[in-house]
Amino acid sequence: MLISSTNSFSETNYDVVNISTANKISSKKFTQNGQIQIYQSSYRGSYSPIIRDSLRNAALGRKVLLVQFMKGGVKQGISNAVKLCGNLTWLRSSNSFDQYNSEEIDNDENLKKSIHESTYELWNFCKKELLSGENDQIILDEIFLAVEMKIIDKDDLISTLENRFISGDVILTGTDIPKDLLLMANQITELRS
Repeated sequence: MLISSTNSFSETNYDVVNISTANKISSKKFTQNGQIQIYQSSYRGSYSPIIRDSLRNAALGRKVLLVQFMKGGVKQGISNAVKLCGNLTWLRSSNSFDQYNSEEIDNDENLKKSIHESTYELWNFCKKELLSGENDQIILDEIFLAVEMKIIDKDDLISTLENRFISGDVILTGTDIPKDLLLMANQITELRS
């Protein structure tokens, strides 16, 4: 299922284009932002096509940031990002939700705090990247689970997306997507098994 909505561009983000006509060069400002794409699925772990596409985009020369908020097991964190194809930066949390069972997390406040802090650290990094304009594509895998778990504030996510500056697409994935974010999307794709 594919649903489209209108794009809302931030009025404060501009790019400059030099136009050359018959030995005359003039500059014009225009708003430039890529689309917000949401991939929704009824179950976790169904986003391998998106990861495959990020590798392909990087191999084609686009600068891609892939952040997996809830995947772990590799103790990666921001300081240990994996670089692939020369253009893909792949980040996972240094202490993530998927490394433990939910009962273990619920019963250990220090563990819960550590998971929240490392996930929030990723989000702060992503906010800077969304506002920098240095990437051609940013993928925020399972960000909606981080919102649902109240690690990332929904309004902070919305505000950051509204003020982003990226010429390419921002791709968000998750299972339970807040309506406010669905309304912001240019494209919504429902993945089915």
